[in-house]
Formats: sequence, structure tokens, C-alpha cells
Amino acid sequence: MNAPATPAADYGSPDRAVSPAQLVPNALMRTPDVCAVTGMARPTLYEAMAKGLFPRPIKLGEKSSAWPCREVDAMCAARIRGATEDDIRALVVELAEARKRCA
Repeated sequence: MNAPATPAADYGSPDRAVSPAQLVPNALMRTPDVCAVTGMARPTLYEAMAKGLFPRPIKLGEKSSAWPCREVDAMCAARIRGATEDDIRALVVELAEARKRCA
């Protein structure tokens, strides 16, 4: 039997972890993907947006919207580092302002 080319232990290594934002710099994530990445249920995600604890999505059309991957990554990183709700609200404002400067 042949051994796998890459040991199984390497797949989840932090040094090999790549976010979607790194793969495609301006990638957009739809609601199911955001929920999967953040671990939030859809109603929790929308509640967080209403409280200013998560950025609002970008409208893609009349019935579709998505979030920039870099914003979702920033929100996850803030949660991981233990940011307070006030810090997260400030981050959401910062991310919204950054959208206006995108070219």
C-alpha cells in the first residue's frame, strides 16, 4: 500500500492554514459560508449586524448579498484575540469606512 504524499498531520497545521481572502484577495462570501466560518447561525449573524457587531453585507443584486472575505477574517481574528464588544463595533465602523476607499 502506498503512503500518502503528505502526512495527515500537516493538513491542519497553522503554518499551512490559508484563508479564502489570501487565495482570492477580493473574494466574496455568501451567508452560508459566513455562518460556517464564524460558527454563527443565520439569525445570530443578522442579530450581530443589528447590534453593530458584524458588518452588513454588500448587495450583489436584488436578492443576493455577500461579505468580503477580508472583513469576515478580520471579525474572526477580533473574536479570537478576545476583543470587547466596543472594540468590535469600532472594527465594524472601520471596515465600513474602508469599503468607501476601495478602488
